[in-house]
Amino acid sequence: MSKPVTIEDIYELFRASQAEADRKFAESKEEDERRKAEADRTMEELKRGIAKLEKTVERTSKAVDSLTTRWGRFLEELVEPAVIKLFQAKGIDVKEVYPRARSKREHIPMEIDILAVDETELVLVECKSRLSQEDVDEFLEKLPKFKLAFPHYKNFKAYGAVAGIEIDRGVDRYAYRKGLFVIKPSGDTVAIINKDDFKPEIW
Repeated sequence: MSKPVTIEDIYELFRASQAEADRKFAESKEEDERRKAEADRTMEELKRGIAKLEKTVERTSKAVDSLTTRWGRFLEELVEPAVIKLFQAKGIDVKEVYPRARSKREHIPMEIDILAVDETELVLVECKSRLSQEDVDEFLEKLPKFKLAFPHYKNFKAYGAVAGIEIDRGVDRYAYRKGLFVIKPSGDTVAIINKDDFKPEIW
């Protein structure tokens, strides 16, 4: 005959069960804290890695920007002395050249890399180390605003030209179709590469 279960037996079983539950809870809590600490360490390492990467990207970006700027300046210095001869050969009798022409009129600030002028006509030249379609589009947006930024030229015929040491594929043809002259290095100087029958747009 089995021994009857007493209140003490039930209480003892409950205490053992509670002790086991407490032990498992403590183990689970300890494991959670360990995992949290590990996650915190991983997150800190990740933050440090991201900060280091951001600094590297910033330094690289500055170096690229500096190099691009230097190449752009080099192209301007190459184009500037050739501009008068180049456009006179195209029937645009410019006689004066103004590098980095700036206007600071309110709401219409503008800078033109090279501005070539005569008594009735002028040419605006945009110089890029690498000429992209985006560069051409941005220049095309600038051209109609030129006479607002430089109102003393409002009665002049204005032509546009883009110059690039390197020109993205198809961008030269794109610029032609938009009525722009295209200038690129040729030998130890630069040349206009539009065909002889090219008809420039007038702004």
